Amino acid sequence: MNDAGDIAAGVPAPAEPSYAHGTGSTPLLGETVGRNLDRSIAAHPDRDALVDVSSGRRWTYAGFGAAVGELARGLAASGVCKGDRVGIWALNCPEWVMVQYATARLGAIMVNINPAYRLHELEFVLNQAGVRLLIASTEHRGSDYRAMAAEVRGACPGLRQVVHIGDPSWDALVAAGADLDDGFLARAEAGLSCDEPVNIQYTSGTTGFPKGATLSHHNILNNGYFVGDTVGYTEQDRVCLPVPFYHCFGMVMGNLGATSHGSCIVIPAPSFDPAATLRAVQQERCTSLYGVPTMFIAELGLPDFASYDLTSLRTGIMAGSPCPVEVMKRVMSEMHMAEVSICYGMTETSPVSTQTRRDDDLEHRTETVGRVLPHIEVKVVDPVEGITVPRGTAGELCTRGYSVMLGYWDEPERTAEAVDAGRWMHTGDLAVMRDDGYLAVVGRIKDMIIRGGENVYPREIEEFLYTHPKVSDVQVVGVPDERYGEEILACVIPRDPADPPTLEEIAAFCAGRLAHFKVPRHLRILDAFPMTVSGKVRKVELRDGFSPAG
Repeated sequence: MNDAGDIAAGVPAPAEPSYAHGTGSTPLLGETVGRNLDRSIAAHPDRDALVDVSSGRRWTYAGFGAAVGELARGLAASGVCKGDRVGIWALNCPEWVMVQYATARLGAIMVNINPAYRLHELEFVLNQAGVRLLIASTEHRGSDYRAMAAEVRGACPGLRQVVHIGDPSWDALVAAGADLDDGFLARAEAGLSCDEPVNIQYTSGTTGFPKGATLSHHNILNNGYFVGDTVGYTEQDRVCLPVPFYHCFGMVMGNLGATSHGSCIVIPAPSFDPAATLRAVQQERCTSLYGVPTMFIAELGLPDFASYDLTSLRTGIMAGSPCPVEVMKRVMSEMHMAEVSICYGMTETSPVSTQTRRDDDLEHRTETVGRVLPHIEVKVVDPVEGITVPRGTAGELCTRGYSVMLGYWDEPERTAEAVDAGRWMHTGDLAVMRDDGYLAVVGRIKDMIIRGGENVYPREIEEFLYTHPKVSDVQVVGVPDERYGEEILACVIPRDPADPPTLEEIAAFCAGRLAHFKVPRHLRILDAFPMTVSGKVRKVELRDGFSPAG
């Protein structure tokens, strides 16, 4: 039968595919990070650019630009050239931000190093990226960065210089470029392309050594700009950043999102402190606050939470892991963040691919990770066949566009495993695209539990268990089981440590409300979850630490 006959016979039209392309009236920025900063300096020279609450230091855009230029000339005088790698191994501080923009002005490539790294991890990154100059903290909470850097230096032949923030070596670095003329940086920047690499970020894999996602000016400047644009940033905004700068959340969505709109960066503390964060919001009248869900949970859980004046807040970004619905509701009401946005992405995509919008209703803000950003494509495919699935069907989320990394540093084979021939980045996340184009992430492919042939998505069970009166926080993982292949383990942090829920109480709570194969068969009561520095729960450790006996 021909097509006309099929239609006449009432054959339903094919289901809409899980594909979306972000359109928008604002064009991509075709400039380097340094050029973009120049625009903000020229437009807002006297407005605050950077405030460090713990030290009391602050810079206007004109002052920040001068400090960045001074550091860039110092780096150049120390032998740093275009394409050289400069490592930054430090807690959140103004100098971190200055290194970010100073290296960009020179065309050097900043290598973000996780402050939690210890000797073998530090040595690997320094050698794999070929870091020439390392800028590091001195110490923090018992970690002696000076001693560790000195110990590892002999094993890193390419490392020519180590500078520590806050001691004479930093002052000497800044002063080194005093003899370079005022036109030096302009000439250096004239030789840069926005498509050249500017940043390497090492992804924290659960197996093997981390991979260095290599990002260009074009990647991260545009992503920061469009994330900020989506939440409506202007020069009036003041953005509180308790999230780590070494990750895209801090340095792209935060720093670049702010400076590309003339907004102010507010650093509440060197590392996350819930009370310091709320004090910073109150003192600096911040309009935006960032965090992963566990950070917001900690802030809301402060005994004196109600005493902080947070009425200046209007927006913010929550990302990094799924947000419990009840937490989101409290953030919007009790923290005055009515326009809070959920972002989804990964380091390899600069990072954000989807985001909720300012006028989205509560359901979209709590049940989805938003819709695709301008100039980006997303699709959901069958993880085995690679075919785009119909909307409403779970599959692997893929993304394509300006935001996809240049590749993993010096690892073409691993790059090819992640980015296919069509330039689609395979995220490893399981997602469902709804009819309206919004996406719900239902888990990681590796986290999906297959119990007796049934696919179980931990996020669904976690959202349900958050509503249990005795549960403060919960993570669900699959653990080996002889009969079903995998069984469901619920790891719970109780609201009252003296009165934790029992497995029987959890099962009774689920009975008749969840399918029988989704009901947890094991329970662990914990004081805290194993976390990465950026606030993500390490589910692999929850699995590895489990035994049926508890």
